Amino acid sequence: MLTPMIAAGGIVVNPNKEILWIYRRGFWDLPKGKLDPNETIEACALREVMEETGITNLILGDLILTTKHQYHDTYLNAEVEKTTYWYKMSTDTLQDGIPQTEEDIEAIAWVKKADIAPYLAKTYDTIKEVMDAFIISTNQ
Repeated sequence: MLTPMIAAGGIVVNPNKEILWIYRRGFWDLPKGKLDPNETIEACALREVMEETGITNLILGDLILTTKHQYHDTYLNAEVEKTTYWYKMSTDTLQDGIPQTEEDIEAIAWVKKADIAPYLAKTYDTIKEVMDAFIISTNQ
Protein backbone atom coordinates (compact mmCIF):
# COMPACT_ATOMS: atom_id res chain seq x y z
CA MET A 1 0.00 0.00 0.00
CA LEU A 2 1.21 3.49 -0.81
CA THR A 3 1.64 6.09 1.91
CA PRO A 4 0.40 9.48 0.67
CA MET A 5 2.67 12.50 1.14
CA ILE A 6 2.03 16.14 0.32
CA ALA A 7 4.87 18.50 -0.60
CA ALA A 8 5.32 21.92 -2.14
CA GLY A 9 8.04 23.91 -3.84
CA GLY A 10 8.67 26.34 -6.58
CA ILE A 11 10.48 27.76 -9.53
CA VAL A 12 12.22 30.92 -8.35
CA VAL A 13 13.20 33.66 -10.79
CA ASN A 14 15.57 36.49 -9.83
CA PRO A 15 15.79 40.04 -11.27
CA ASN A 16 18.18 38.76 -13.98
CA LYS A 17 15.42 36.35 -15.16
CA GLU A 18 17.51 33.39 -13.99
CA ILE A 19 15.90 30.22 -12.60
CA LEU A 20 17.03 28.67 -9.31
CA TRP A 21 18.26 25.04 -9.42
CA ILE A 22 19.64 22.82 -6.68
CA TYR A 23 22.01 19.87 -7.08
CA ARG A 24 21.22 16.87 -4.87
CA ARG A 25 22.13 13.18 -5.03
CA GLY A 26 23.53 13.39 -8.55
CA PHE A 27 20.63 15.29 -10.11
CA TRP A 28 19.62 18.88 -10.74
CA ASP A 29 16.33 19.53 -9.00
CA LEU A 30 13.98 22.27 -7.84
CA PRO A 31 13.56 23.11 -4.16
CA LYS A 32 10.57 21.45 -2.49
CA GLY A 33 9.66 19.62 0.67
CA LYS A 34 7.07 17.99 2.87
CA LEU A 35 4.03 19.72 4.29
CA ASP A 36 4.16 20.20 8.06
CA PRO A 37 1.06 19.63 10.24
CA ASN A 38 -1.33 22.62 10.22
CA GLU A 39 0.68 24.34 7.46
CA THR A 40 -0.87 25.67 4.27
CA ILE A 41 0.48 24.44 0.93
CA GLU A 42 1.59 28.00 0.07
CA ALA A 43 3.45 28.44 3.38
CA CYS A 44 5.11 25.05 2.86
CA ALA A 45 6.31 26.03 -0.62
CA LEU A 46 7.89 29.27 0.64
CA ARG A 47 9.41 27.65 3.75
CA GLU A 48 10.94 24.73 1.87
CA VAL A 49 12.51 26.94 -0.81
CA MET A 50 13.99 29.21 1.89
CA GLU A 51 15.25 26.25 3.97
CA GLU A 52 16.83 24.37 1.07
CA THR A 53 18.43 27.36 -0.64
CA GLY A 54 18.80 30.19 1.89
CA ILE A 55 17.05 32.50 -0.59
CA THR A 56 15.01 35.20 1.14
CA ASN A 57 12.56 37.91 0.01
CA LEU A 58 10.53 35.30 -1.84
CA ILE A 59 7.32 36.41 -3.51
CA LEU A 60 4.75 33.66 -4.04
CA GLY A 61 3.09 33.58 -7.44
CA ASP A 62 0.50 31.33 -9.06
CA LEU A 63 0.31 27.56 -8.83
CA ILE A 64 1.99 26.06 -11.91
CA LEU A 65 0.78 22.46 -11.54
CA THR A 66 0.88 19.44 -9.26
CA THR A 67 2.96 16.34 -9.89
CA LYS A 68 2.84 12.83 -8.46
CA HIS A 69 5.61 10.31 -8.18
CA GLN A 70 6.30 7.17 -6.19
CA TYR A 71 9.43 6.17 -4.34
CA HIS A 72 10.67 4.15 -1.37
CA ASP A 73 11.16 6.33 1.70
CA THR A 74 13.93 4.75 3.77
CA TYR A 75 13.10 6.87 6.83
CA LEU A 76 9.47 5.69 6.81
CA ASN A 77 10.40 2.28 5.38
CA ALA A 78 7.39 2.59 3.11
CA GLU A 79 6.38 3.07 -0.50
CA VAL A 80 5.26 6.67 -0.84
CA GLU A 81 3.15 8.51 -3.39
CA LYS A 82 4.19 12.14 -3.20
CA THR A 83 1.94 14.87 -4.55
CA THR A 84 3.89 18.10 -5.00
CA TYR A 85 2.35 21.53 -5.53
CA TRP A 86 4.61 23.74 -7.67
CA TYR A 87 4.42 27.54 -7.54
CA LYS A 88 5.92 30.40 -9.47
CA MET A 89 8.13 32.43 -7.16
CA SER A 90 10.38 35.40 -7.52
CA THR A 91 12.86 37.38 -5.50
CA ASP A 92 13.57 41.05 -6.05
CA THR A 93 17.19 40.79 -4.92
CA LEU A 94 20.23 39.00 -6.35
CA GLN A 95 21.38 36.33 -3.90
CA ASP A 96 23.82 33.43 -4.09
CA GLY A 97 21.95 31.24 -1.63
CA ILE A 98 23.25 28.62 0.79
CA PRO A 99 22.76 24.91 0.00
CA GLN A 100 21.08 23.00 2.85
CA THR A 101 23.75 20.32 3.22
CA GLU A 102 21.75 18.33 5.79
CA GLU A 103 19.28 17.69 2.94
CA ASP A 104 22.19 16.55 0.71
CA ILE A 105 22.05 19.72 -1.39
CA GLU A 106 25.54 20.24 -2.76
CA ALA A 107 25.10 23.30 -4.98
CA ILE A 108 22.77 26.08 -6.04
CA ALA A 109 22.76 27.56 -9.53
CA TRP A 110 20.95 30.49 -11.14
CA VAL A 111 20.45 29.61 -14.80
CA LYS A 112 19.11 31.59 -17.75
CA LYS A 113 16.39 29.86 -19.74
CA ALA A 114 18.68 29.71 -22.79
CA ASP A 115 21.20 27.71 -20.72
CA ILE A 116 18.95 25.13 -19.02
CA ALA A 117 19.42 22.21 -21.45
CA PRO A 118 22.29 20.59 -19.44
CA TYR A 119 20.18 20.89 -16.26
CA LEU A 120 17.14 19.31 -17.91
CA ALA A 121 19.37 16.51 -19.20
CA LYS A 122 20.36 15.65 -15.61
CA THR A 123 17.02 15.95 -13.81
CA TYR A 124 13.88 13.92 -13.13
CA ASP A 125 10.95 13.55 -15.53
CA THR A 126 8.61 15.31 -13.11
CA ILE A 127 10.97 18.30 -12.97
CA LYS A 128 11.00 18.45 -16.79
CA GLU A 129 7.19 18.46 -16.65
CA VAL A 130 7.20 21.35 -14.14
CA MET A 131 9.72 23.34 -16.18
CA ASP A 132 7.73 22.81 -19.41
CA ALA A 133 4.53 24.02 -17.73
CA PHE A 134 6.35 27.01 -16.24
CA ILE A 135 7.86 28.07 -19.56
CA ILE A 136 4.51 27.72 -21.34
CA SER A 137 2.67 29.64 -18.60
CA THR A 138 5.14 32.50 -18.56
CA ASN A 139 5.90 32.59 -22.30
CA GLN A 140 9.58 32.88 -21.36
